[in-house]
Amino acid sequence: MTKKNVNEMSFLDHLEDLRWHLIRATLAILLGGVVAFLMSDFIFDTIIFGPKKMSFPTYKYLCQISQFIGIDTTFCAEELPFRIQNRTMGGQFSAHIWTSIYAGLIIAFPYVVYQLWHFISPGLHPSERKHSRGFIVITSLLFFLGVLFGYYVVTPLSINFLGTYNVSTEISNEIDISSYVALVRSSSLASGFVFELPIIIYFLTKVGLVTPQFLKKYRKFALVLVLILSAIITPPDIASQVIVAIPILLLYQVSIYISAIVIKKQKRQTK
Repeated sequence: MTKKNVNEMSFLDHLEDLRWHLIRATLAILLGGVVAFLMSDFIFDTIIFGPKKMSFPTYKYLCQISQFIGIDTTFCAEELPFRIQNRTMGGQFSAHIWTSIYAGLIIAFPYVVYQLWHFISPGLHPSERKHSRGFIVITSLLFFLGVLFGYYVVTPLSINFLGTYNVSTEISNEIDISSYVALVRSSSLASGFVFELPIIIYFLTKVGLVTPQFLKKYRKFALVLVLILSAIITPPDIASQVIVAIPILLLYQVSIYISAIVIKKQKRQTK
């Protein structure tokens, strides 16, 4: 679609174009979901229930670090003191369906971004499209890095803390499958979307909503928001919150540099 075609399109034409992009993106997610549904043994036994096993890589590394500095922690236990169970007739089937759909979203994410980019790119100037060719790759890379961070860092920290927390010996932890799967899913996906912060700042700078000066001025407020976000997606212990907050703060700093680069390019084009 050329720039001229875009200028000649009516509002309804743009809506129709967007509808087809959303349909293609949805079909890609469903296709990825079907693949995940058929690979249920690997998805659940290896991925979903991986952080429940003490052989999970994160626990091994944290156990080694704890032993090195001489701290007794639950990361070195033989197993986590809780069971996963299903209390409803459709619980396992529901978990299977929704886990497959979210897995489909992760699998199809680059194509979803491609459809989004294919919709907005015709409205950009040729020079803007040229400088944004790596949009799909960078956006997908940041998302996958975030998902991996959520899965290997946030999820095991949350499961280890909440699964071993006990207010009384009279209470045994028997976790419902929907609660467990929701924790793994939300921790991974939330981290994936949080890692998109540089991309969001890039576009907000392009449209003039934020500037490097604005980001620097409100850095202290951003720090507070980051700590609040870390407290939401992690168990309520300081160590976990700090571990999660560090990469988010680094992403915020990177976003400032990206915003500054965008402003410099815009000033050059106006000269």
